[in-house]
Amino acid sequence: MAAVESTLTRARAAGRPSLVTYVTGGVREDWTDLLAAMIDAGSDAVEIGLPFSDPMLDGLTIQQASDTALRRGATPEGILAQLAAQVGPAVSRGVPLIAMAYANHAYRPGLRDYCRRLADAGLSGTIIPDLPAGEADEYLDAARHAGLDATLMVTPATPDSDIQAIAARTRGFLYVMSVMATTGSTNEAADAERWSIAERARAHSPRPVLIGFGIEGPARAAAAVRHADGVIVASALMRQVLDGATSDDIAREVSGLRAALDQAGEE
Repeated sequence: MAAVESTLTRARAAGRPSLVTYVTGGVREDWTDLLAAMIDAGSDAVEIGLPFSDPMLDGLTIQQASDTALRRGATPEGILAQLAAQVGPAVSRGVPLIAMAYANHAYRPGLRDYCRRLADAGLSGTIIPDLPAGEADEYLDAARHAGLDATLMVTPATPDSDIQAIAARTRGFLYVMSVMATTGSTNEAADAERWSIAERARAHSPRPVLIGFGIEGPARAAAAVRHADGVIVASALMRQVLDGATSDDIAREVSGLRAALDQAGEE
C-alpha cells in the first residue's frame, strides 16, 4: 500500500471525506505555489496534470490549461524536475501527489521508466484515463515495482461484473467518472443517477471510492460524499486559475470545499 491508499484509507476509517484537487503542471510560472496552497488548505491528495496536446477525456477548461502549459514550454520532464526540486516534504507535508497523464506520456519512455521517473520526482500515484483496465497488466506491474498506487476508473456504462474486477485491481482508490462526458461536465438533474453509480462501485470496492467530473463547488461536493468516500475537484479550480486567481484565492476555494466535506461527514 503506497501513500495515496494509506492516506485515503485512514480518512475513510476516521469518517472524514477525502478531497483530491488538481493543478495542471506548468500552467503558470507559479504553479507549484498553487499546489502548495491546495495542500495548505486541506487537500488530502493532489493530482498533477501532465499537459497533453490531445486530452480527449478533458473538457474545455482542462484543454485550455494544457494548451496554456504547452505554449509556455512545459514538458513532463520539466514538470517532474520542478516537483523534485521545489516540492519536498516541507511543502507536501505528507500529502500524496498523483500524476494524471495520458498513455502517450507513459508508453513513449516505456512504462517502467515512466513510473520510476514519477517515483523519483516524489509522486505516490498515477492515473492514465485512456488506458483500458483490461489492457493495464504491464502498467500496473510497472507502477507496483516503482512503489506507486495506480488508480483505475469506472464509468456509468461499466457493468457491475467489470466494476468488481476493476475495484479488485485498482490501487489508491477507485475513481468513479460520474458522467459519460468530459471533465467539467455538470447536469444537476442527473445527480441521483450519478450518485447511484458511486453506491454501486462502493459495494464492490475494498478501497475508497471517489467521485470526479462535475464537482464544481462546495454544495455539490457535500452532496457527492453522502454516497462516496470523497471527491476529485479539477475543472472548477483550473477555471479560476485560468481566470487569474491567486494562490490565496485558490486556498480560499479549497478551504471552502474542505469545510463543506467535513460538515457533510459529521451529518
